[in-house]
Order: sequence, then C-alpha cells, then structure tokens
Amino acid sequence: MTGRLSGKVALVTGAANGLDGQLMGFGGAFARTAAREGASVVIADIDEDNGRLTAAQIEAGGTKALFARLDVTSEADWQAAIQSAVDAFGRLDVLVNSAGIHALYDVEHTSEQDWDRVMAVHGKGAFLGTKYAVPHMRESGGGSIVNISSIAAMGGSPSNTAYHAAKGAIRSFTKSAAIQLASDGIRVNSLHPGFADTPFTSGPFSAPGALERRLKQVPMGRLGTAQEVANASLYLASDESSYVTGAELVIDGGFLAQ
Repeated sequence: MTGRLSGKVALVTGAANGLDGQLMGFGGAFARTAAREGASVVIADIDEDNGRLTAAQIEAGGTKALFARLDVTSEADWQAAIQSAVDAFGRLDVLVNSAGIHALYDVEHTSEQDWDRVMAVHGKGAFLGTKYAVPHMRESGGGSIVNISSIAAMGGSPSNTAYHAAKGAIRSFTKSAAIQLASDGIRVNSLHPGFADTPFTSGPFSAPGALERRLKQVPMGRLGTAQEVANASLYLASDESSYVTGAELVIDGGFLAQ
C-alpha cells in the first residue's frame, strides 16, 4: 500500500534521529515513513542541527518537511511548534509523542531532579502536545495521537525507576484522552516497544553482557528495529485504524507473553 497518509500533516517529537545512513530512533523512523506515505512532516526536537538536516533530507526526497525546535516540557514551545505546522501546512492530523530520556537508577539512587526531568519529558510532554494539538485536529474533523510508551509501563526492573513510572503515566493518560476526545473524531493510542536497536539503547546495551541478557528474555531472540515500531505507528496514524482508540499495541518479540 502507498499513500496511507496522503494529504495529512504529522508532527513528530524526538524526530531528529532520522538521518540517512545512521541508526534511527522511533521518531526519526516514523517521520521518514510518514513522508514516504504522503504526509507533510514537522520534525520537532531540541537537537537543532540533526533536526534541520533530517527535515532537509526528507524535503530532498520530494516531501514537504520543516523543523521546529521543541522542548516538550515547555508550554510555549509546544504552542509555537504546533502553530508553525498549521501556518506552513494549513492543518494538523497526526501527533506522535516520541521524545524520551531515561535515568538508570534504582529508587534510592534516583534524585529528585532525575525524577522530575524524566516525568516531565514523558508525561508532561504527552499532555502538553495533546492539549495544544486537539483544537487544530478538531478543526480538521479529527486526527490521531500516538504516544510512544514502553513495555516498561507494564512491569518493573532493577533500575530506571523514573522511566518506568513515566511510561506508566503515558499509558494511563492515553486512555483518559481517548475517552475524552472520541466524540471529536480524535483517536489516542499508545505503543509499547520492547528492547530495540536505537540510539536510545546504544549506551545501556554496550555494557558487558547487557545485550546478551536481554536477548535471552525475548522469545524471538533479537532486538526490534525502529522501522518495526514506525510501521505500527503508521497503522495507528492512518485511517486504517479508524475504530481503534484507547488501545495499547505491544511490539516486543513476545517478551510480555511469557
């Protein structure tokens, strides 16, 4: 199938990691995928250099794209980024909240600053993006919001305490927003990737034995890819999922099925 997002405008956070020839993250891979499927794309990120380059590469491929600097914890940044999308392309149909950070500490070693920052980027970021996207989606007759959560929202681990809590917040927020916005034709769903090969995991997986331990936990025996998560995002962003809202789609190679 082609043109699955034809005529739509998509804003994607954390999408500066979408450069040709480099390991992509979930946001960058989806931005590329959305562009191939006919969407005009807004690359939203705090990484201005790579964000502008990603947008330029997408435009060079024949699809409209622009970069908007966005700190997802800033209300003013959200208002400006979404307005720039509407000013440039006339509408907003898809929002993918993909920006994320982590803090690899257990409860006792997680600082208040770490906790607040991780919760703000994930939970507050998804909240603010949804809040300011909704009026424009309503004007367009509906839309789709895809919140990138994680299998971390569904269990615990020896570390990364704030990350688990923040991804859990996204999971619950998604369901509340879905119920509240259903009558406006705005669908809100969450994605829950498992272990994947992205710039986000390169550091943690590089520790001796870390990757091997994780692969032993995955029935399919391999890491997921950013493209596999982007494909799932594409389904939720497109009209193919027109009766899907408040759902959580797990992409984890069978990890949670055990």
